[in-house]
This record gives sequence, C-alpha cells and structure tokens, in this order.
Amino acid sequence: MQAKKRYFILLSAGSCLALLFYFGGLQFRASRSHSRREEHSGRNGLHHPSPDHFWPRFPDALRPFVPWDQLENEDSSVHISPRQKRDANSSIYKGKKCRMESCFDFTLCKKNGFKVYVYPQQKGEKIAESYQNILAAIEGSRFYTSDPSQACLFVLSLDTLDRDQLSPQYVHNLRSKVQSLHLWNNGRNHLIFNLYSGTWPDYTEDVGFDIGQAMLAKASISTENFRPNFDVSIPLFSKDHPRTGGERGFLKFNTIPPLRKYMLVFKGKRYLTGIGSDTRNALYHVHNGEDVVLLTTCKHGKDWQKHKDSRCDRDNTEYEKYDYREMLHNATFCLVPRGRRLGSFRFLEALQAACVPVMLSNGWELPFSEVINWNQAAVIGDERLLLQIIQDRIFKHISRNSLIWNKHPGGLFVLPQYSSYLGDFPYYYANLGLKPPSKFTAVIHAVTPLVSQSQPVLKLLVAAAKSQYCAQIIVLWNCDKPLPAKHRWPATAVPVIVIEGESKVMSSRFLPYDNIITDAVLSLDEDTVLSTTEVDFAFTVWQSFPERIVGYPARSHFWDNSKERWGYTSKWTNDYSMVLTGAAIYHKYYHYLYSHYLPASLKNMVDQLANCEDILMNFLVSAVTKLPPIKVTQKKQYKETMMGQTSRASRWADPDHFAQRQSCMNTFASWFGYMPLIHSQMRLDPVLFKDQVSILRKKYRDIERL
Repeated sequence: MQAKKRYFILLSAGSCLALLFYFGGLQFRASRSHSRREEHSGRNGLHHPSPDHFWPRFPDALRPFVPWDQLENEDSSVHISPRQKRDANSSIYKGKKCRMESCFDFTLCKKNGFKVYVYPQQKGEKIAESYQNILAAIEGSRFYTSDPSQACLFVLSLDTLDRDQLSPQYVHNLRSKVQSLHLWNNGRNHLIFNLYSGTWPDYTEDVGFDIGQAMLAKASISTENFRPNFDVSIPLFSKDHPRTGGERGFLKFNTIPPLRKYMLVFKGKRYLTGIGSDTRNALYHVHNGEDVVLLTTCKHGKDWQKHKDSRCDRDNTEYEKYDYREMLHNATFCLVPRGRRLGSFRFLEALQAACVPVMLSNGWELPFSEVINWNQAAVIGDERLLLQIIQDRIFKHISRNSLIWNKHPGGLFVLPQYSSYLGDFPYYYANLGLKPPSKFTAVIHAVTPLVSQSQPVLKLLVAAAKSQYCAQIIVLWNCDKPLPAKHRWPATAVPVIVIEGESKVMSSRFLPYDNIITDAVLSLDEDTVLSTTEVDFAFTVWQSFPERIVGYPARSHFWDNSKERWGYTSKWTNDYSMVLTGAAIYHKYYHYLYSHYLPASLKNMVDQLANCEDILMNFLVSAVTKLPPIKVTQKKQYKETMMGQTSRASRWADPDHFAQRQSCMNTFASWFGYMPLIHSQMRLDPVLFKDQVSILRKKYRDIERL
C-alpha cells in the first residue's frame, strides 16, 4: 500500500509539472531577481549567500506556447495585432524610460526628509472606499505632511484605482482633472495607485490618462511595462481587505512548507473565451478530487449560459461541493493562475493561509519584487512596504539590504537610519555570530523633588550601580523643581549622568539619548524597589532574549464582551501580556523605534495623559517581535495599589489612572489595526529557586528573602 501511495504521489506531481509546461513553461525569474539583490546588497557593503545560488539559472525565461498578447478570440473583429498592442502600450507610458535618477527630484527630499503630501479632496469627486483606505493609511503614517512645500512625494486625491471604463467606479475626465493640478509638474515626484486598468476584451494596462513622470503603484503590472526601480508592483486586493491588521497568518514555525490534507488546490472562475481562458480551462486535467482539487465554474456574468460548453454543468456541480476557505487552510500548495488580468486575489489569500503559491501568470511583475525574494515562497506582505521601498531608493546610502527584507522582523521595523550595521539591532546576533551585550545603562525616570536622602530613588540608584553588569546610570530629571546639587547624589563606582528633560513629557523617557552608550537599557521608575541581585538576574535572562522586554511588574489585557472593547487588568492571574517599563530591560533600539516609527498622535496622547507610555512600548515590541515579553521572579511589592505610596506626585495615585489605561489600550489597538499583545504563562526564576538545598549553593540567594 505504501508503494502504491508513493507511485500515486509521483504520478500526481508529474501531472502538475506537465500542466505547468503546457501552460507556457516555468517562468524562471531567479536570474533577474538575483542580479537585483546582488546590486542592492553591494550598495550596503554586505554579501551573503542567496537561495538562488542552489537553483539552476537560465539566461532567458522560456517563452509561452502562445504569447498572452496574441491570444485569438472567437470574435475576430475584436482581435488586435501585436503591433497595435505595442503602439497602445507606448501611448500609455510616454515616460517608459523613467528611472529615479531621471524623473525624480531628490532635492525636494534633502531638506525635510521623506514626507508625503495627499492632495485635498475636490468637491463633488467620488472616491471608492478602497482608495479612501489607502489615503487614510498614508495620512495616518509618520511620512505624512499637510504642507506641500515640505513634501518629497505627492499622492492624488482623485481616485485612480479602477480605470476599467465599464466599472461604476470609473472616474471620467481624469486626464483634464490631473493636468489642472497646480503641483502636477508632469507627474514629477508623484505616485499613482491603480488596481484595474483596461477593459474587455483586451484588458490593456491603459490607465486612461498620461501619467507623465509619475511613479505607478500598480497591481497586475507586466514585466514589459514595469519600470525597474521606479514603479512598484502591488498585490491585487479586494474592497473588503482591511486597511490595517487583519487576521493573523496561519504560518507555524518548523512547518515550511506545511504538510496538509491537500497537495494542491484552486477554486475560481473559468473563462470560456478570451484572455486568461486557456490556463483555467485546462485545470480539470489534473483535478483528482483527492489531494489535487482544482475547481472552476462557468456560472458568472449575465450571459454565461449562452457560452457554456459541455463541461460547465459538471464543473459547476463539483464546484459547489467544496468550501473555499476550508480548502485554502488545509492545502500545502495553492494555484494562483492569472485571470483576465495578470494579478489575482488568490495571491494574498494563499500567503495569509500559509499556503505556498504556485504562480501561473506569465509576465507578471510580482508584488514588491524589488525587495522581496519570492523564491523563498513564504512571505507575508504589508501594504506599508510601498512607501518604504520608495524611501530606500531615494536614500540609497541608508537603504535596507536583502537580509533585512527577508528575515524577521522584516524591512518595516528595521530602520536603516538607526544604523547601517546589522549588529546594532537585536534581531541578528545569531546570524552574525555575535554575543548579546555584556553591560547595561540604567535609566531612572525621576518626577518628584529630592527632599530626603532616604527616598527610594537614591536606594534604587545605589542598588543598580552595584550590579556587575552596570556600565552607567542616567537620571532623567522630569521634575518641575530645579536639579539637585551634585553632592545630593550618592557616590557610586559607575558614572551617574543627570539629564534635565527639555519638554518634561512622559514620552521623553524613551528618547534615543546619545548618552546611552550600551545596547541594553534597564528602565526604572523612581519608586521601583529592586535589589542588586534582582537586577543581575533580570539582565542575564535578557541576554538570552535580547529582542524582547524582560522584567518584573506584569500586566495583562482581555477582551470585554459586554463593552466590546479591550480591557486592562493588574490582577494576578495565570498569564500576562505586558511587562511594565518601570522595572524592565530591553534593547535601546526600541527607544529609536518608539521615537521615529510611532505616529505623533499616539505619543501626544501619552504626553497629555502623562500615562500609558509603558503600554505603548509593549504594543510596539510585541508588534515587532510577534512574541510576548518575559516575566522574571514574582514580587508582591509590584501590586499597582502599592506602587507610588512613597511619592505624592506619583501618577499611580491618580484615580483616573486606571480608566485612562483602558482607553489607551483601544486607541493603540486601533492604530496598529489589531491587538499585537500576546499572552504568556512563562515566568523565569533562578535555577534552584525555592529548592530544598542549602542557600549557600544558590547563585541568586537574596531573591528568596525578598
């Protein structure tokens, strides 16, 4: 039986390969992608092995049996010749030779950095919901500016997403409307979004107006019309696609590719004639109804019955037997054939389901191909990649290399402005063979005046300074009272630097101060109670998890069904999802990310409330790592009702404090588009902690006495 099964699988795989070659040959895209990555990595002075190295490389892609632009239509009156097709394309892209060096004004970006301006909406102009979401995403990003004189890139408020003349979303007279814009300047430094172009029967890539020197962010763009390092290929997405967040992906660690019920699946429309019909019409040859399930239906369009063939009724019946979502999430490979246009919704759907996409769309420039190595076949896309790609082109000296784009956490969260050396980030120590940092800088946030030598802040400073891992101590003085005299601070074996906050706002504790000379930061509130032993143990734990927040006071979040909103709790339970930054260790890169990645609206909210900065930092780190923080040994002193009894001005004593934190949770989740916090039930204690052995054998013996 096992031999028969192996022969059957081998026969199925052979049939799939035969089908692929029948459709026009496998399109080996590795050669061009490899050269791009080499050029990109060369600019950054980094060279590393590419997965392409292990695959055969061919000088040219195999030509399809029937070129897509020469497909015969049953109605010969609508056939256009290849010459007509080329003439049509040349009229669409008059700036076909445009590149960043020739059609983009870099001087607009040098003074104010990478800022994006969105034209104000013109009165009476209709905008589809999908385009409204795109504009809202840009306006909510850190790149947005409402001042055109500050802008480096311009985005139209005129809806250019759907340029199919038969579509109800089609905007008429767009040519004259665009030309009348006073900042248009023949499209220079402009970005145009488009999902659908052309119409039946030929579906050319005509957007219906002269784009001039503007860049295109376009779905279903062909390699023939794609202008490398100028245009950006984006995935085709439906109108229901969430603007931010969305469902979590189904990719699990150590299951690449995942071994599932089905080997190969597809479910979608079958076109009886015209562009895209040959591929989908032939799928039934491979369908076996067992591990290869390829389903099509003729039942679409108003007059489908007039054109149906002998297979339609049988195909339609088989089509209704299977649930598409069940198939998608239980398949190892998902077929992504072209439709009328090159792109397909199936592409994003397959990636989200952790189903390896099998592309059958000759000539399609895959989304974000400039930076994503699609040969790895397990990549989760993000709309926000678009602006990052353009920013990398403009500022090439600080652009991201291939390793950053294709390794966790990806290019969105690794900002090259922070450093050009990967060892300065907490995510690549293993890749580079580096050990985690051996020292930390303690940053104490002080908000109350120094009136007594017995205040907790002075005891905390001494305890931290005695740690064998402490390099220096920084006191961030955010108090309204003047700085204490130098003799008021205790003498320590490590330097103590007192910085007076300029704005004295809560977010200032997470500014990327140049005085922080170590990669590790021990963040402390002034009224935190920690011993030197606790500091040492927490730091040794952090060295094993340098990309996470490691610390003592833990909190949790939950979904309140009655109020239909997120809730915040300080109750002691069996799990947690946050470690408060009043006593925590993390990498100093998160100071930079907090200051430069998060929008001003969230930081302003924190500063106005003088609250929630610790929650926001936890949101950020969990969104980057996709992992929970790490709690170390429990202490009852960290109950929220007890924190702050030593400080009259402490924010923990504010009766509105807890309600504000509830509100913060929901505002933060709204901006991220989902809840990034992750629950954990793991707590790390010292080895031999509470064990029935002599206390003298225990390294962190003092922790048991606390």
